[in-house]
Amino acid sequence: MVVQGNLVKAFESTFRKHWDLAALSIYKGETLTYGDMAVLIEKIHIMFGQCGVKPGDKIALIGKSHPHWAVSYVATITYGCTIVPILVDFHPNDVQNLITHSDAVMLFCGDMVLPSLSAEKMPLLRAIINMTNFTVAFERDEYNVKAVMDNIDELFAKKYPNGFTANDVNYPAVDGEALAVISYTSGTTGFSKGVMLPHRSLMANIEYAIRNMQLDAGDRMLSILPLAHAYGCAFELLWPLCVGTHITFLGRSAGPSVLLEAFKVVKPHLLLLVPLLIEKIYKKQVLPKISTTGMKIALHTPILSGIICKKIRESLAASFGDSFREVVIGGAALNPEVEAFLHKIKFHYSVGYGMTECGPLVSYAGWRSARMGSCGKLVDALEMTIDSPDPEKQAGEIMVRGEGAMLGYYKNPAATEKTIDKEGWLHTGDLGVLDKDGFIYLKGRSKSMILGPSGENIYPEEIEAKLNALPYVQEQLVISEQNKLVALVYPDVDLMKNKGLQMADLEEIMENNRRELNDTLPKFMQVSRIQLQEKEFEKTPKQSIKRFLYENQN
Repeated sequence: MVVQGNLVKAFESTFRKHWDLAALSIYKGETLTYGDMAVLIEKIHIMFGQCGVKPGDKIALIGKSHPHWAVSYVATITYGCTIVPILVDFHPNDVQNLITHSDAVMLFCGDMVLPSLSAEKMPLLRAIINMTNFTVAFERDEYNVKAVMDNIDELFAKKYPNGFTANDVNYPAVDGEALAVISYTSGTTGFSKGVMLPHRSLMANIEYAIRNMQLDAGDRMLSILPLAHAYGCAFELLWPLCVGTHITFLGRSAGPSVLLEAFKVVKPHLLLLVPLLIEKIYKKQVLPKISTTGMKIALHTPILSGIICKKIRESLAASFGDSFREVVIGGAALNPEVEAFLHKIKFHYSVGYGMTECGPLVSYAGWRSARMGSCGKLVDALEMTIDSPDPEKQAGEIMVRGEGAMLGYYKNPAATEKTIDKEGWLHTGDLGVLDKDGFIYLKGRSKSMILGPSGENIYPEEIEAKLNALPYVQEQLVISEQNKLVALVYPDVDLMKNKGLQMADLEEIMENNRRELNDTLPKFMQVSRIQLQEKEFEKTPKQSIKRFLYENQN
C-alpha cells in the first residue's frame, strides 16, 4: 500500500486540530498542550533560520524521555532537517563519535548527559542546546546561537505581533523520500550502523497504526520505552501525537512496582511493553498465586477454571490501570509459558515484530485475531518473502521491501549492499515460517543459530524459552562452547533472598533444572551445563541480551 499522507503536514494538522488538548506530560509534573508544543517548535524554527540551519541538515538529540525531547524531535523534522536520536545508554565516546559521523550541526542534549560530553570532540557542531530548558550550553562564536536564543521571545513577538494561533501553524511539505531520521542502534551485533529512515517510512508506520490500532484524541498513553529507539518513537510518540493523544513520560527507568503505580495513576488506553517486563510481572504477581496445588486443580476443573481465569484477568487488567484496550508486546520473543497463560485467561494482548530498518513495524495482529506463538501478519506497507523451499514448514530468512523500509545505512554502502539485495529485498537476519493464513512465526535469528553436531540447526531462543520457566531462572542465554551447549543463567535474586539462599546453594537446583530441561529436548539440543552469572546480562535498549558479549567469553 502506498503511503497516502505527508508526515510534516500530519503534524501541522494535529497542532491545528488539537490546539487546546493536553499533549505531553512528565509523570507527576508539567504538561504541555498541543498549542504549547507548536509555540516551542516555532521558536526553534526561528532559531534555525537565524543561525543558518538549512533543510537537510542533521540535528542530533540525546536525553531521557521528556516533553522537550519530543518538541526537539518534531521541530527538527517539521523544519525539513534530519533528526539523529542517540541512545543515552551509549558510552560518551561513542556518543561523540556518532554525532560526528552523522554530520550533525547542532545537538539538543539533556542536562544529565551534558557533563559527560566534550564539544571539542564534536568539531562539526555549531552549538549544544540544553534540551531541558532550551538554553545554549556551548556555541562556536561565528554562529551567534546564544544571542539568538537569549532574544528568542522578542524575535517570536516581532514575527507574530498579533499572537501565534493554530492558524499560524504552516509547515512546508517535505518529500516522502527525504531523509527524516538517522537511527544508530547497536542491535545484538555490537556494531552501530546509522539506519536511514525516510519520511515515508515513518508515515507508513503511523498510517498503519491509525488503521489497525485504537487511539483517539484525548486518550492517554504512558511512554516507558526509549524514545531514541524506533519502537518507542513510532508508537509512543509519533502516532499518538498525530491522533491527539495525551502522552505522559515516566522519565526514568523503573522496575515493575514503580510502573504498576504509574499505570494506576495515568490509566493508559494502550500499553507498549517489552517481554521482559510482562514476564517479570507474571513471575512476581501471577505465578505464586496459580502454583499452589489447590489452584492447579481448580484451573483444570472446567466449571471453576472459567471463573478463576476471569478473576485473574480482571486483577491483571486492574494492575495496568484498567482502562487499556490492548497490551502490545514487542522488541523480543515472548516466553511461551507466559503467552499460553495470557491466552488461557483471554487477556487483551498482541505480539508484534519489527526492526529499526523498517521504522520499525513488520508484522502485527490485534488481540482479537492474534494467534499463539505468532507475531501477527505482515503490515500492508511491506511485501515479504521467506528464503525457504517450503516456507510453511521449513524456516528461512525473512526478507521485506516496500514503503516502510529504510534507504540504507548512512555513509556505509558496504553494509547497505549486504543488507539490501539487487532486487530491493531487505534481509532481516530473522528466521521464520508462514502459515496458510499469513501469520508469521519467528524461529530465531540467523546470526544466533548454532550448528549442531550432525549439522542440525539449533535456535538457542527455543531452549532459552524453556529454561526461563524453570525455578530461580531470571535471565538466560544459551551459547556454544567447544561444540557443547552451555546455558548462562542470572538467577532470581529476589526469590533467593526470600528463601534465604546464597549463590552456592543454587548449584544443585540448577543441575536439577538442567536435567528437567534436557528431558524436553532432542539429544542434539541438550545443555551440557548451567553456568551462573553474578550480574544481569548487558542489554540493548529494547531489552534484548547482547549475545556478542557472551558468545566468546569462555
